Amino acid sequence: MGKPFLLPFIALIISALCAFVQSGDPYLFFTWNVNYATLSPFGVPQTGHHHQRPVPRLAPNYTYQFQVKDQIGSYYYYPHTALHRAAGGYYGPINVHSRNLIPIPFDKPEAEFNVLVGDWYTKGHVTLKKFLDSGRSLGRPDGVIINGKSGNEAPTWNLIPGKVYRYRICNVGMKNSVNVRIQGHTMKLVEIEGSHTVQNVYDSLDIHLGQCYSVLVTADQTPKDYVCRLDRFTKTVLTTTGTIHYEGSNIPASTELPAAPGNAPEGIAWSINQFRSLRWNLTASAARPNPQGSYHYGKINITRTIKIVNSASRGEDKLRFADEPPADAEDHITTAPNVVNGTFRNFIEIIFENHEKSIQAWHLTGYSFFAVAIEPGRWTPAKRANYNLIDAISRHTIQVYPNSWAAIMTTLDNCGMWNLRSVSLERNYLGQQLYISVLSPERSLRDEYLLPVGQLLCGIVKDLPVPAPPPPPPADA
Repeated sequence: MGKPFLLPFIALIISALCAFVQSGDPYLFFTWNVNYATLSPFGVPQTGHHHQRPVPRLAPNYTYQFQVKDQIGSYYYYPHTALHRAAGGYYGPINVHSRNLIPIPFDKPEAEFNVLVGDWYTKGHVTLKKFLDSGRSLGRPDGVIINGKSGNEAPTWNLIPGKVYRYRICNVGMKNSVNVRIQGHTMKLVEIEGSHTVQNVYDSLDIHLGQCYSVLVTADQTPKDYVCRLDRFTKTVLTTTGTIHYEGSNIPASTELPAAPGNAPEGIAWSINQFRSLRWNLTASAARPNPQGSYHYGKINITRTIKIVNSASRGEDKLRFADEPPADAEDHITTAPNVVNGTFRNFIEIIFENHEKSIQAWHLTGYSFFAVAIEPGRWTPAKRANYNLIDAISRHTIQVYPNSWAAIMTTLDNCGMWNLRSVSLERNYLGQQLYISVLSPERSLRDEYLLPVGQLLCGIVKDLPVPAPPPPPPADA
């Protein structure tokens, strides 16, 4: 391979690729053209290379095929290997729109903007990986970025006075939650992670790791510039701003930035109350003509409860997460394999308890779940009386506040091996994750597809034979 070509300017290669797709479209094909780049959102150059993207090395080619079928909403992609997520530039949004015949619960906006926000480290992903391998924490991030930029290079969104705009905001960071607010404007929440919401209006929104919120903003203020500010939940406040510019105006934004709702402990209580205000729009159509509320999850009996208590520990003087129960844990807590066997089509409840001082966030692949409760303290079965069993948001990521618990419910109706993991980069890398194995007793293509042709294999399964396909169904008599 030839000498790497370094772009002389800040480049975010993959994040510039935004996929706008229509629900029900046939298979879509995307080609990632990978170049070398120098990334320096805080003035510290960081060189990218071909290991830092969500596609294989340059030797083989690999095509991702998926059908946008039954899940509208705002999403993003990023690399899952090592600490490549910290390399920057290799994530981007995927927006799935409803089919034309499916009504959405608001008028079509003038335009849509993708806003990828998150914390950032000026040290490269190789250095950060060495920190974790040596037993250190990643420490405090160096700043916050919007669409890969900060400071004087922060993005500007141009608005036409009187028009309504949709902002799809995702927290693609590595460690911290953020609070989003816009000077002089309110935000009408319309969607969270694929679910239309009750359209409450907010002055600011807490968006935690891995979460995507969709809001409508009306350009109904005096034509001038306004600041969009991000920060939250850190002892040392990390802030960055973007600019909303009204067309035809040359008046700069006020230097008085919108204040955050507050930090711990009052900020945590405020954030929990905001979570409780987030509700599913039961009358809006989903990706199909039936309304979102046609699935009555609150009337289904729970067949299994899984309780997860995360903790930090040190083994051989190295920081690790979830290796074993803490010394002061209850006697009945035991260690278990990192693969949990689930029963196909069982309705389960998962409880997350956070005994630490920082906010946690968890993501379950392959599923959406109902986020039915978040409360301070410890969970007990009696807490089920406080669950939202009517209009909890169906989503795939849940936050857990310090010294608090969160409860989710889902049906194990998707066969496969699914990762339940911390969205925090260092926690995920150091072991705060497990897998849920869901097998179909019928071993049918109706329940689980075959391994894709050409699937790249690695690790201990690299040289193993591909599993045989299931037998064909019996011929009709």
